[in-house]
Amino acid sequence: MLAAVVGAVQLSAVPPGYAAVADPAGAVDTLIGSANSGETFPGADTPYGMVQWSPENTRGDQTRTPQPGGYDYNVTRIRGFSLTHMSGTGCAGGSGDVPFLPYPGPVNSSPSADSTDGTYASSFQHANETGTAGYYRVGLDSGVDVELSATARTGAGRFTYPAGKTASLLVRTSNSEVGSSAATTTVDTANRAVSGSVTSGNFCGYINTEDRRSYYTLYFYAAFDKPFAGTGTWTDGTLAAGSTSSSGGTTYGTAGWPPAGKGSGAYVSFDTSSGQSVGMRVGISYVSAANAKANLDAENPAGTSFDTVRTRAHDAWNAELGRVAITGGTSAQQRTFYTALYHSLLHPNVFSDVNGQYRGMDQAVHTVSGAQKAQYANFSGWDVYRDQLQLVTLLRPDVGADIAQSLYNQANQNGGVWDRWTHNQGGTHVMTGDPAHAAVPSIYAFGGTTFDAAGALSSMVHAATTVTAADLSRTGWNVMVVGERPSLDKYLSIGYVPSDGNAWGGAGETLEDVSADFGISQLAGRLGDTADASQFLGRAQNWKNVFNPGTGYIQERNAAGAWQSFDPASSNGFAEGSSAQYTWMVPFNVNGLFAKMGGGSTAAARLDTFFHNSDGSWALSKAGGAKSDLANEPSIGTPWLYNFAGQPYKTQQTVRQVVNTLWSNGPGGIPGQDDLGAMSAWYVFAAIGLYPLAPGRGELLLGSPLFSQVVISRGNGATITVNGTGAATNSPYIRSARVNGATTTKSWLPESILSAGGTVDLTLGSTADTTWGSGGADLPPSWDTAPPASADLALNKPATADSSCNSNESPAKAVNGSVSGGTGDKWCSTGSAKWWRVDLGSTATVRTVTIRHAGAGGESTSWNTRDYDVQASTDGTTWTTIAQARGNTASVTTHTVTTSARYLRLNVITAEQSGTGGAARIYEFEAYG
Repeated sequence: MLAAVVGAVQLSAVPPGYAAVADPAGAVDTLIGSANSGETFPGADTPYGMVQWSPENTRGDQTRTPQPGGYDYNVTRIRGFSLTHMSGTGCAGGSGDVPFLPYPGPVNSSPSADSTDGTYASSFQHANETGTAGYYRVGLDSGVDVELSATARTGAGRFTYPAGKTASLLVRTSNSEVGSSAATTTVDTANRAVSGSVTSGNFCGYINTEDRRSYYTLYFYAAFDKPFAGTGTWTDGTLAAGSTSSSGGTTYGTAGWPPAGKGSGAYVSFDTSSGQSVGMRVGISYVSAANAKANLDAENPAGTSFDTVRTRAHDAWNAELGRVAITGGTSAQQRTFYTALYHSLLHPNVFSDVNGQYRGMDQAVHTVSGAQKAQYANFSGWDVYRDQLQLVTLLRPDVGADIAQSLYNQANQNGGVWDRWTHNQGGTHVMTGDPAHAAVPSIYAFGGTTFDAAGALSSMVHAATTVTAADLSRTGWNVMVVGERPSLDKYLSIGYVPSDGNAWGGAGETLEDVSADFGISQLAGRLGDTADASQFLGRAQNWKNVFNPGTGYIQERNAAGAWQSFDPASSNGFAEGSSAQYTWMVPFNVNGLFAKMGGGSTAAARLDTFFHNSDGSWALSKAGGAKSDLANEPSIGTPWLYNFAGQPYKTQQTVRQVVNTLWSNGPGGIPGQDDLGAMSAWYVFAAIGLYPLAPGRGELLLGSPLFSQVVISRGNGATITVNGTGAATNSPYIRSARVNGATTTKSWLPESILSAGGTVDLTLGSTADTTWGSGGADLPPSWDTAPPASADLALNKPATADSSCNSNESPAKAVNGSVSGGTGDKWCSTGSAKWWRVDLGSTATVRTVTIRHAGAGGESTSWNTRDYDVQASTDGTTWTTIAQARGNTASVTTHTVTTSARYLRLNVITAEQSGTGGAARIYEFEAYG
């Protein structure tokens, strides 16, 4: 274990002439990732800011953005600059609220009638474009020069118009990226202001009617430093010169796409007699128009210059990016790294106003309280639970805790449902699994503990054990299934989500659910809730129920237990991935997975094939479903699994290959959708040489750093330093390692590094040391519940009971090693005192007891044993209670115990969920040493 070194920074020698990057914000290029598949936006913002002021490009269709996020580097025409964006989201985008377009000329026709963006848009050249942290500038071919910056809740703009032309500004209030159901705009000539609101939503609405709806309203208040020379408004195709108010949304059409020609807005022209530059300050709020103005007055008051806002934004980014100080690397590597870190810290977004108010998922106004400083929104759960939230919390435990509290707040406001993809205050249900149940425990493990963790745990346990009508529904199938845990009834009864259930791929859903269950188990354990810790650790092993030993892959099976037709390269049963890619996704029990594959050496050989083509070349992305895809989330944890096989040098090699070939500092430098920073966070961890081991845990897997030194200054006061001697020559292999001065061969770091800090000294080389990290004691930990079934101490041992319901439901049926379902393979009793006992034959050490109740055999979960005691005895006379369950609902319960016993007894107190009697039904009772 690591010695505690609180706040200490132990520096190894670094190459002469090297120094930490002095201006990380200046190293950021926001155009990285804006071409091809990255789908990032280049505009101005602050860390986790509510405002992201960025361009909306057009290919000549006012109803479509060329890419989610509004911007495509390959499209060089702009129709406006919107106040809100999401980075790399997929679907058709979302937000993009209230585009402003500086236009050098009179407005003589309705902008909504300009369906091809032929008039009210401008081309531009990339030579006239700059994007860096907190600042964006573009010189439009129309002659207008646009500069944008931001505070957390406001934007600052400077528009310089060409001389001799009318200086107009369009406020396209209704034109959010995927449309709107309502919009209002008001021009206040006396106060040089334009205000209004837009009501929108419709995220992925073109895919399914479930999301073809509005769920948020954004309010804005924009103030200008030049008087208005003229005003006007429009609604649909009608222009009203001189008007100061308009209303009307675009609607979402009949298929989730806003129809051309619809919408409303306003325009103003400026008196530029005192100069061609117009300054604009704009505040936003999701609560009210008054709050939008209050946000502006607080963060960007009248008299604040554009350059002041720009400097403050740059400083804010330096404060956050500087928490990871890097030394060494090329300038290209430094740009790639800090831009990836920048993208990692864009989301979730501050959602509460300066007065603490925010709009909840119940559409009511709430106010942050207690330890929470801000409410956050935009949770791309399926993507960010793997590494992005861990990175955020690594640097800012306080922000991580506020994000966890925000998710809990949303669940409370949403009838107890933890929606997997929340957009502003709306639940969209997009993607699969139950990611908040993995994310919140991860935040806690990484030190974000100042939230109502006990309340969150109780809510998560309830959601994971209580079947709702939405869980039984296929509404929204497949991308946005409405249930938090689709087919939870089946998962509880048979231990997996079947192919004929409600989820978007039962096998993949099962893997997502077990990671969520593992997260719950770990948070429960940290909070002293041993019963839930044991129960959910047992449930986390349900991945074994979809691992087909005949094929060696995670595979679809139906509710009757039959394996479905199978091709490992197929996505059948999985979301955005194949069986070959998902099979590795058991991060908390890699050792158990490898054991089922035939051991670490066999698993490593399979990984070799997974990452390479038959000719030995790398297969890291776009190589087909049988190979890895390091451009998407299901595969991103896989390169780190070599550590568990005792071959960490292959992790070092593979991760470095991905870093060097799939990522770059150009517009196409992100290999896949950035998914609100999830992919960029992977790059940051990879370049540091560390990676989170599993949801709900704080251990870190070791790779090799890209830089000579990385110093991580945590918000809790601890400092983690990673020194990479030899990194300057791009050497990827660890030749030796020391932690706080002590030599180590472990390929992982314990959780104590997060709380205490410490220094990791790595000597790197160009050739692999195949022995380092190869010993059994060097391997990272895994979490399982019991040894294989052959070690079941109760298997086929003599059993007795108070009675049996039928002759074929005798006590022996509960220790025969079979759970075949029906009425013929269980112990059943309707006696007044329901008890069952097994004789292990001799006194043995028992560490785990697993009980399979009615639901495990396919019967109704309403018959699962509600209340019971497990007792132990060495002589069959004197009994000690070693485990209890009260109010149990699960079909399989596992209890961690440490006792010496020859006899084990199950006393059933309340047989069924109704609490009114009924029969005890136990399909299997297992005891492990």
